[in-house]
Amino acid sequence: MNPFREAVEARDTAAIEALLAEDVVFTSPVAFKPYPGKAITAAILRGVLRVFEDFSYVREIGGAESRDRALVFTATVNGKQINGCDFLHFNDEGLIDDLMVMVRPLSGAQALAEAMGAEFERITREALGG
Repeated sequence: MNPFREAVEARDTAAIEALLAEDVVFTSPVAFKPYPGKAITAAILRGVLRVFEDFSYVREIGGAESRDRALVFTATVNGKQINGCDFLHFNDEGLIDDLMVMVRPLSGAQALAEAMGAEFERITREALGG
């Protein structure tokens, strides 16, 4: 099993952060611009853990030796069911340097955008070390 999957399923935020490269780029399903850097990516992922209910990975795509993996998940946000996928790329050191998330359906993406919007002040504070 992929270590990122294990860390997320265990809700182990320290282990999740340890798997991120300093120059990781996070591409959100609900924001136009990507977020570069470990601090903001880790803070966003902590926010996601707060807003996702009934989160579960249902499939892994890509072999253990592959530098690209896809982790398919389901979750609920504010009563809306979401299906999504985490696309991971690993650098030469085995750390995640690119993390892109996609979700569907539109109503679920809208619920996620609203919930994460409500978290974003806290996310920003956490990323800045406050």
